[in-house]
Amino acid sequence: MKVAELISPPSIFLILALPAALCLGVAIGIFNPIYAAIVAAALVMAIIVLLRLDELIVMLVIAVHILVDSYLGLAVYQIALLMALVLLFACYFGQSANHPWTGPRWVWLWLLFLILTIIPAMKGAAFSLTNSIGYYLEIIFSPFIMFWLGNIIAKDASAVRRVFQWLSFLAALFATHTIIQATTGKFLFESARAYANLLQASNFQIGGGISRVSSFFGNPNGNGIFLATCFFLPLGLFIESEKLWAKMIYLLEMLSILLALMFTYSNGSWIAALTGLLVFMFLVGRVRYSVLLLLLVTVLAVVALTVFPSQVAVQLSRAKDQGNLSLHLGAWQTAMRVIAAYPLFGVGLGNQAYLSLAEHFRVPAQTTPLAEPDNSYLQWGAIAGIPVMLIFLVLLALVFWFSWRNWLAIDTRYRPLFAGGIVALIALSINSLTVDGWTSPVDVQFLGWLIAGVVASPLIGRCLGFQPVSPVDRTAETAHVQAGASWMDKAKQGSQL
Repeated sequence: MKVAELISPPSIFLILALPAALCLGVAIGIFNPIYAAIVAAALVMAIIVLLRLDELIVMLVIAVHILVDSYLGLAVYQIALLMALVLLFACYFGQSANHPWTGPRWVWLWLLFLILTIIPAMKGAAFSLTNSIGYYLEIIFSPFIMFWLGNIIAKDASAVRRVFQWLSFLAALFATHTIIQATTGKFLFESARAYANLLQASNFQIGGGISRVSSFFGNPNGNGIFLATCFFLPLGLFIESEKLWAKMIYLLEMLSILLALMFTYSNGSWIAALTGLLVFMFLVGRVRYSVLLLLLVTVLAVVALTVFPSQVAVQLSRAKDQGNLSLHLGAWQTAMRVIAAYPLFGVGLGNQAYLSLAEHFRVPAQTTPLAEPDNSYLQWGAIAGIPVMLIFLVLLALVFWFSWRNWLAIDTRYRPLFAGGIVALIALSINSLTVDGWTSPVDVQFLGWLIAGVVASPLIGRCLGFQPVSPVDRTAETAHVQAGASWMDKAKQGSQL
């Protein structure tokens, strides 16, 4: 790498600004520790941006969205979105041969999606301005930014691996928090807002006085969909890795996520996870990996039945609950009646608009008022209209189509890695049939669209080998790309001969 790339004007500015920010933070800390913490966080963020640890930053964006914007109720400040925009600008101004820049895929379709949802946002603002704007930023604009960042960051196999490693680490932390809450009854780092939510929901108790664990997500279904989606990332890393110590780490992450998922007692999440496992066996790339995975699933099933018989019994009992199924079907019927009444632009963005207007169309099977119809796809049609719903479905279909093409283009060795990302999206999409997965402002839309941007990135497959690159030696990466291009040229010449 050239010295000019390391010592660029933005880098010089940041280097000079860091000591000044540190002094400012110390001065502010004397008067208000909260402001000092904000300055310290901004300082750490600047250092990470300066070091171009892009994969770490996107993981922090997702963590901040869940823990700060959603859990602490600070979504009005959109801190996670601001962090994502800072990273996007850093990627643009810091672009180089080792840090390529690319525009978002299907930008015209994304722009149409962003524009058509403005009218539903204005309609929803009549019920709650902050709720409507928050929905627009968190389920429409922020996903566009996260998808774009995923396109940019997935520049080589090492970058994709690091993204999935950081996300798996984050999922393992949330899983550990869930397990501690379920086994001890203690909610670590519980806020007054979370305490009031648990009190209002009677701690999400089901039959037998068993509590479903929500962790930082405010709802067990949100916790379940996050864990079910993230499970396939360490699974892909486990199969793809060639080092025993790394496999052990990924296996521990997988087991902790599955154990935590069990304590959510989420039917939709388990259906999504089991269906995803079947698809993963097909996408893993080699028959022996599929057989190994089948054996692993069998062993885990036997262990679960032996060690956790009561939890398995409760889960099966809940799956047979006809009342829960009837409520879901009723919610879907209500949503379809809302779509028929407001086909173009829906009732308006936000759960306040739907909660108010859907009451006029509620069917008897939906026994309680709901702020959303327990189905992301119907929710798009109900709150934003049929055109927006169709555009969303087209975007999702394009993600799967181009991720499939990328999976075919890469070397067989790395297919389990990408299979983990693709199946994570499949699990999220299946789970969204029973909860507001893709349309929840507090759960996984940041995570889902980041993974979508990674696996559907236009940077993948430009070199047929798609070999991994050491994060330390960027010169080797450039040499590999040149060698790959030369190999392709020679192959073309040979075919012509």
